[in-house]
Amino acid sequence: MVIIAEHKLADPASRERGVTLFTSSIRRGSPDYLDPRLNCHSKLHEVMALVQALEAGADEALMLDIHGFVATCNATNFFMVKNGEVWTSTGQYCMNGITRGKVIEACQRNGIPCYQKNFSLFDVYGADEAFVTGTFGGLTPVTKVDGRTIGSGSYGDMTRRLQSLYEELVHEAVEAGKR
Repeated sequence: MVIIAEHKLADPASRERGVTLFTSSIRRGSPDYLDPRLNCHSKLHEVMALVQALEAGADEALMLDIHGFVATCNATNFFMVKNGEVWTSTGQYCMNGITRGKVIEACQRNGIPCYQKNFSLFDVYGADEAFVTGTFGGLTPVTKVDGRTIGSGSYGDMTRRLQSLYEELVHEAVEAGKR
């Protein structure tokens, strides 16, 4: 079966509203049978995770790695903010997306502490902010994980700042491509 997504523009209202996540029991795969860093044709585990999330009333699934640490979401990369620091997974069990990389670059360029590290759901539940990244939507705030409100439950200051810095990097890349 082949699924071809329709072309559509991102809805700015959904970015303002944010998304909710549900932690799936489906884990990101082990590299001994399917390297989770690759964007491959087999998306069955992501689809199964998304089905769980949708059945739980969430927008997307948060997925753990084979060791129980936060890895990624079924279709986007996950970040959290705690005490002015930005955390994302090690990258070992997620697709290292372009938007994910640009957010890490924006942090490095602007003196924002950003750590690619192992962290648990307990850390996520106590986050000041959280957001997901993807080519389609850029940065989208996460308002709830597993029914727990993250931070104020709205678009946070760091997420807004990083969205702006990300957009600057995109414009810079477009201009560099014109030369």
